[in-house]
Amino acid sequence: MAEITAVLVKELRERTGAGMMDCKRALGESEGDIEAAVDWLRKKGLAAAAKKAGRVAADGLVGIAARGASGAAVEVNSETDFVARNELFQAFVRTVAALAVAGNGDIETLKQESYPGTGRTVADELTELVGRIGENLVLRRAARLTVGKGLVASYVHNSLAPGLGKIGVLVALESEASGEAVETLGRQLAMHVAAANPQYLEVASVPATALDRERAVLRVQAQGSGKTEAIVERMVEGRLRKFYEETVLLEQIFVIDGESRVSKVVEAAGKAARKAIRVAGFVRFALGEGVERPPSDFAAEVGAQLKS
Repeated sequence: MAEITAVLVKELRERTGAGMMDCKRALGESEGDIEAAVDWLRKKGLAAAAKKAGRVAADGLVGIAARGASGAAVEVNSETDFVARNELFQAFVRTVAALAVAGNGDIETLKQESYPGTGRTVADELTELVGRIGENLVLRRAARLTVGKGLVASYVHNSLAPGLGKIGVLVALESEASGEAVETLGRQLAMHVAAANPQYLEVASVPATALDRERAVLRVQAQGSGKTEAIVERMVEGRLRKFYEETVLLEQIFVIDGESRVSKVVEAAGKAARKAIRVAGFVRFALGEGVERPPSDFAAEVGAQLKS
């Protein structure tokens, strides 16, 4: 039997987009003949991934998993919203989110994790799924939060199934307190983050570059008033407070009651629990944010489908 080398496996993967284990098996079945291996993969429907890899994937699902003091969020994209309702796809997203809870938040490391019950990596399982579903699928990003003592709360907006939806949020609360009060606060803060979309946790965490950019814009706007430079500076600082209220979680008005600042809500919850509570971090994934979608010509798409 011909030797199946790593070089052969790599070449076959590049040509077909199939998973590593599938490529090894194909080369074994074809006794090392790479052309025969390509045909074997095509017959099994495993070589379709390469053709689909160039398509834009901006739909799909956000998966959320929280286990006590740790939680993780993942985004897996598909080409169409229809795939988000596919049970195989949902099971993959849910499984990967659960794997991410025990990981380190690095997407490349997550892709190399062993996918349960398959003998394949997460990346290879995704390639397998591409062949079965027939769309380009992308494990786009992952994030993980953990605290020493406390909990990581979660919330999924527009949920299609438990832990799966279009917007997923994690909020890490560090505290010696426990029980229903802390869990309720965490859940409400996660709902707030989903609705208010803060960019930063606290004023101190706003990057200097972002602050300088905002100051520059506000200064130009204020100078248009014709006021003196001293008044312009005061106007800029006043408008910066508005910037913080819009972008910084702890400075935002709590959406649940519409009047309290989030920092005060957290402080009050700590007093009620008789243990200090600190928001240690948050993650908010909105499906497809930042993915550039090409312009769509619906008539042309229908025409192409009719011709095929």
